[in-house]
Amino acid sequence: MVARNYNIPELRRLDLEHHLPAQANYGELVTLGGSRIITRADGCTIHDGDGNAILDGMAGLWCVNVGYGREELVQAATDQMRELPFYNTFFKTATPPTVMLATKLAEKLGGDLQHVFFNSSGSEANDTVMRMVRHYWNVHGQPKRTIFISRWNAYHGSTMAGASLGGMKHMHPIGGLPIPGVEHVAQPYKFGEGFNEDEEAFGARCAQEIEDRILKVGPENVAAFIGEPVQGAGGVIIPPKGYWKRVEAICKKYGILLVIDEVICGFGRLGSWFGFQHFGVTPDLVPMAKGLSSGYMPISAVGVSHKIVEVLREKGGDFVHGYTYSGHPVAAAVALKNLEIIEREGLVDRVKTDIGPYYAEALKRLDDDPLVGETRSLGLIGAVEIVSKKGTNERFTGVEGKAGPIVRDTCIRNGLMVRGIRDSIVMCPPLTISRAEIDRMIDIIARSLREAEPALRALKS
Repeated sequence: MVARNYNIPELRRLDLEHHLPAQANYGELVTLGGSRIITRADGCTIHDGDGNAILDGMAGLWCVNVGYGREELVQAATDQMRELPFYNTFFKTATPPTVMLATKLAEKLGGDLQHVFFNSSGSEANDTVMRMVRHYWNVHGQPKRTIFISRWNAYHGSTMAGASLGGMKHMHPIGGLPIPGVEHVAQPYKFGEGFNEDEEAFGARCAQEIEDRILKVGPENVAAFIGEPVQGAGGVIIPPKGYWKRVEAICKKYGILLVIDEVICGFGRLGSWFGFQHFGVTPDLVPMAKGLSSGYMPISAVGVSHKIVEVLREKGGDFVHGYTYSGHPVAAAVALKNLEIIEREGLVDRVKTDIGPYYAEALKRLDDDPLVGETRSLGLIGAVEIVSKKGTNERFTGVEGKAGPIVRDTCIRNGLMVRGIRDSIVMCPPLTISRAEIDRMIDIIARSLREAEPALRALKS
């Protein structure tokens, strides 16, 4: 495909004049002279308007699982647009791709998770979860069960409900959050919060905090616990062994619904179709998005267990919730084709048995770097912790959270897109990434750490 000849300086000017990017410091953008303009992409590489080719270590925003430039997905959208570009699901109606996608997702979810509600984003999916869960308990005769328990540093979206369910404190002042009825407990972040503890003991302690909070607020008031299998935007927090089994047991003990947020981990990221399958637990609701269409179309879904749907069918009446684009036929058609590609190319198994283990071994090459406190990964999601003193989890004194963005910016200058989260950089490449591209990713990180070290050391003074 021939790239279009954009006027990049003019686009940057217009970006500042008219466009408000997501989750941005608008004053900083003025200083920078506008956004980086991404003009095209292919495979695992994005290209900007200044002629830079950048290896996309973030799969867009944790989502482009099958890589860029998939003509099959373009064709699926084109064919569906010609046949039926849009119809809603409000008037007791549905469209063929929407029904077929729900059926395919039920197959992949398995077990009792046989029903699907569609939305357009992960944030909307978690809004749906909150409303559906509270409605379920209300019509089920336990209206006091409204409280959700989540974790500090969790990310469940940017809507009022999603950001409230999330535990990112810096998000809460915008909009006066969290909304009532959300409790937060410890995250299972061993490097940061259990550095010298036995792994299993630390996991047990984090799980016990959930039970303690349930008892504090009253089990009869708790509707659900929500968590990501691996906390993505929180910094790729991989829970200790046994943690999820303990959480599941606690939820069962008190009759609390278990919500596992698969927005990032779903569709092969951890080497299973869903993260809950990797950890061997059974949720009641499963919000999902991102990899569902590999980011080619905005679409999300919530997998819902039959026990919940049974109550809604018998007692729920009208579920007055949904969106204009719930089950959008074009988005559903693209998602179906995306799942077909993942199946046909064996990408889930590739992550589990081939490229995921290779990535884990490649990351270990960074372990001897004096700035690296820990590397960790699961499947094709990973993190590099940056420390001021080797062998510890000590940060650069007085400026916690500055190291990640400094190393991130250096990586981007050197041709690798990563994300800086506090004092770490995180990676989440397409599931199609090659071994050679992983080697290049690690080489760029190693080089960038060396180049960034003087600026990091200067932070201490």
